[in-house]
Amino acid sequence: MGTLDAVLDSTSKVAPFRILHQTPDSQVYWSIACGASREEITEHWDWLEHNVMKTLSVFDSNEDVTSFVQGKIRGLIAEEGKGSFIKEEDPEKFREAILKFEKCFGLAEQEKLVTYYSCSYWRGRMPCQGWLYLSTNFLSFYSFLLGAEIKLVISWDEISKLEKTSNVILTESIHVCSRGEDHYFSMFLHINETFLLMEQLANYAVRRLFDKETFESDLVLRDPLQITKRGLENRAHSEQFSAFFRLPKEETLQEVHECFLWVPFCHFSTLGKMCISENYICFASQDGSLCSIIIPLREVIAVEKADPANKGVNISTKGKRAFRFTEVKDFEHLVAKLGIRSGTISSPHHTASTEVATTSDSDNLVDYYEGQLMAGQKGSSKTVSTEALMTVFHPQDADNLDSKMLKEKMKEQSWNILFVECGRGVSMFRTKKTRDLVLRGIPETLRGELWLLFSGAVNDMATNPGYYTELVEKSLGTCTLATDEIERDLRRSLPEHPAFQSDTGISALRRVLTAYAYRNPKIGYCQAMNILTSVLLLYAKEEEAFWLLVAVCERMLPDYFNRRIIGALVDQAVFEELIRDHLSQLTDHMTDMTFFSSVSLSWFLTLFISVLPIESAVSVVDCFFYDGIKAILQLGLAVLDYNMDKLLTCKDDAEAVTVLNRFFDSVTNKDSPLPQAVQQASNLNDTKSYHPKVDITDLIRESNEKYGDIRYEDVESMRCRNRLYVIQTLEVTTKQNVLRVVSQDVKFSPSDLEELYELFKKEHFLSCYWSANSPVLRHHDPSLPYLDQYRIDCQQFRVLYHLLSPWAHCANRDSLALWTFRLLDENSDCLINFKEFACVLDVMYNGSFTDKLKLLFKLHIPPAFTEVESLSPSKGDDLSKEELIHFSQLNVSSPVDSQEADALKRSPEKAGKEKIDIQAYLKQWQDELLKKEENIKDLPRMNQFQFIQFSKTLYNLFHGDPEEELLYWAIATVTSLLLKMEEVGRRLQSPTSPAKSPASAAESSTDSQNAPKKDSAPQQTERRNVQSPRRDDHEWSFAFEQILASLLNEPALVRFFEKPLDIKAKVENAKTSQLKARTRV
Repeated sequence: MGTLDAVLDSTSKVAPFRILHQTPDSQVYWSIACGASREEITEHWDWLEHNVMKTLSVFDSNEDVTSFVQGKIRGLIAEEGKGSFIKEEDPEKFREAILKFEKCFGLAEQEKLVTYYSCSYWRGRMPCQGWLYLSTNFLSFYSFLLGAEIKLVISWDEISKLEKTSNVILTESIHVCSRGEDHYFSMFLHINETFLLMEQLANYAVRRLFDKETFESDLVLRDPLQITKRGLENRAHSEQFSAFFRLPKEETLQEVHECFLWVPFCHFSTLGKMCISENYICFASQDGSLCSIIIPLREVIAVEKADPANKGVNISTKGKRAFRFTEVKDFEHLVAKLGIRSGTISSPHHTASTEVATTSDSDNLVDYYEGQLMAGQKGSSKTVSTEALMTVFHPQDADNLDSKMLKEKMKEQSWNILFVECGRGVSMFRTKKTRDLVLRGIPETLRGELWLLFSGAVNDMATNPGYYTELVEKSLGTCTLATDEIERDLRRSLPEHPAFQSDTGISALRRVLTAYAYRNPKIGYCQAMNILTSVLLLYAKEEEAFWLLVAVCERMLPDYFNRRIIGALVDQAVFEELIRDHLSQLTDHMTDMTFFSSVSLSWFLTLFISVLPIESAVSVVDCFFYDGIKAILQLGLAVLDYNMDKLLTCKDDAEAVTVLNRFFDSVTNKDSPLPQAVQQASNLNDTKSYHPKVDITDLIRESNEKYGDIRYEDVESMRCRNRLYVIQTLEVTTKQNVLRVVSQDVKFSPSDLEELYELFKKEHFLSCYWSANSPVLRHHDPSLPYLDQYRIDCQQFRVLYHLLSPWAHCANRDSLALWTFRLLDENSDCLINFKEFACVLDVMYNGSFTDKLKLLFKLHIPPAFTEVESLSPSKGDDLSKEELIHFSQLNVSSPVDSQEADALKRSPEKAGKEKIDIQAYLKQWQDELLKKEENIKDLPRMNQFQFIQFSKTLYNLFHGDPEEELLYWAIATVTSLLLKMEEVGRRLQSPTSPAKSPASAAESSTDSQNAPKKDSAPQQTERRNVQSPRRDDHEWSFAFEQILASLLNEPALVRFFEKPLDIKAKVENAKTSQLKARTRV
């Protein structure tokens, strides 16, 4: 509100108009707003009516209304004054906000606050005014009103839905769904800005934690400590800029100037925005569709001031074209800057002579540019095809003048006229007429050139001369999982086309796919890439097809071709949302919306190539390269709309699939000049189909007429919104599979096991929150089996052990955690999965007396047991993080000469640089299935030092138990009895040899049990120093059966280990204290 500052400023002049708030039966009036005129105060009143008064009806008392209004107005005042410190112009206020944030929520000091907003949080029907804090990993809310404190902390990775909503009570609010709970925030001053920032932070966290494949290539977001509000806003603008103009993802938007561009063929200037990045100058008219251009700086040969009165800038390019911008703010500075970037010298005078020079210079530069490209291809001419397959297998006959060829010539003529008007090449004007010609279908001879242009692949190829040739040479002969899959699919790629019935087409396809798998091992090869690449090779040269594939996989269809095809699933969700909006009849009829996802997945993955005849599918690809995913969504809606009546009569999914398949078989391209042999091969069922023929051009035109109002910005917004839902759905599937496997081996209830899984997974993520290079994050691989997707290291296991283990009260709990981890880490990779974690907890809580004792016994013998001593005596038995990691890795590293072999043996996924050893996984799985129950007789014997440590652990376990004294006496009795038995056994075996008297050992063992804890460390050190050199001598030792039999004779010990334990209380406590535990660590 414009006068809020005046409300707080007591020195300001009293305004003639004010709005006051009075609580009934009170003499106090609160000034809400003031204005200098009736119009101004009326405007404030209208705002209050729409944003505040509608909410007041939910309060039960007048005092609650007053408290809410006071909090709201104060929040608005603070919000108005907050704009400056968001821009870091007033760091003091932001520092104060950070202190409040840290004090309220107690998060780790590395957690970075990005920004905060005043808003209301709804608890049921009651709004609570407070502050919403947005940080790198959490959404937090704090409110303290009328003695009631509300504190809410939600991690971004738990959010499955984030959207703007509105209803009768809430005019506009932000809905957050996390773990099945709904949260609503409203009363924002700038709700759109807040929502976009929340959306960015949520998607950043999701990509970082769940979708590491694409995140690793993103250098900007690798370090969460570098994220700022301004940085996120700039990043959003750069992404929108790069996507709109189809530029490389590395381009960042640096400057935006509102100006006019002279359009020569229309003879007028159009208003729009000039967008400048490191390597490109772009322009889009105000409505975005009238006119747009892309000028690479590599093409610029002159930048000069044109008309100082109109603040004009002239840019000349190699194609003998000049672009004139007028009304450019600070145009002189811009001319100088662009001149330096493009390596040209600006000439403010003699414009005419410069234009003449441009022509001659342009010719020379074009010759040089083409020479560079030819030089890059020269060395590869023997292996890389330089012709599109269509020109080789279906050369056009110039003398053929049938009706289809005449129409094709007319199309070419239309494009040639457009080239004369708008230019040809990367800097051509793109207008509504360009789009109309694309919708009619691109001529066969121009298809490859225009695909390259509209996709932006032309820029990638121009800036990387010779790159493809190098890739082909490097990738030749490589053998990976990707190359195996490529070889298997080569003959399945358009097998009906003559080009792929010969070695020429197959070899070109192999080279392109293998080179891309080598370039991007994170994607490697995914099914459907072969079909898409086959069509690209028909109309583009081999190198051009490679760069088109790069544009599709890395920019136009992001995350489509990774292991989990997340991008395709996201667009499936977007498609479902559009169906609900535009084809509500279908959604009412279909009981399960997943039908649309299953049937349309191939449409998106192959751009309709797999379902349409080839002559029709290429027209769809034309539209895709011009309009992006929007074209595929529109066509999908048009297909469903065209078959609406038939789909509404279908009784099941199979019948609906049949309807759609028959429809696709009937789609033709009546103007296609392709030979009948190809067309018949791609549509074998023509004669059997009774479906009326549908021309693809008519279908595309109808899709644009009916659904052309779908905006690219709306599609991107829906993508962001549905990405959270899709990834959380995949995570639920992972969880269900893990729980199904683990539940067969443990006795925990399903609900307890699910809670344990959430805690385990949360611990994995907590290690990733505040570390730019978390080792656990590096090990997260969604392509691994479900059990191995989330694993934790020794440090994380210690945190969970302290929170969940019933033995965590021991004085030597760090040692127990370490030994337990070493026992579970059978493959010595310093990581354990959830199954191993749950099974050991199951023994502690649900195991029998024998099971628990066997676990304790195994913890005190190798490979689990290792002698532990903290380097800091003041810490007692507590271990630092560094010490814990060091001890967990002891005896793990292999010798240098066998390290690689051991690694391959331990990790099937590392058997090849990019190749997963499937046989090794099958062998590992078979070994697990055949794994027999461990026999207690197979356990090795426990030596003297290990037994003493075992006794100390038992002593520590009993501390605090109601029968503590009885248990101490029992363990002392058992220890003495075992030592006497061992002494008698040794004398019987070797009566002449002087045996080491166990009396001292028994005495030291008993003393160690009754001595204060602080003395245990020196004793341990002394014993280790004395006994270690004599390990080769005859020592007394115990078998597990001896210890078990002795302990079974003590009822107190049996009662202690068979006492029923419930994990629920531990789990509930861990859920509230896990974050604080990690913060302390």
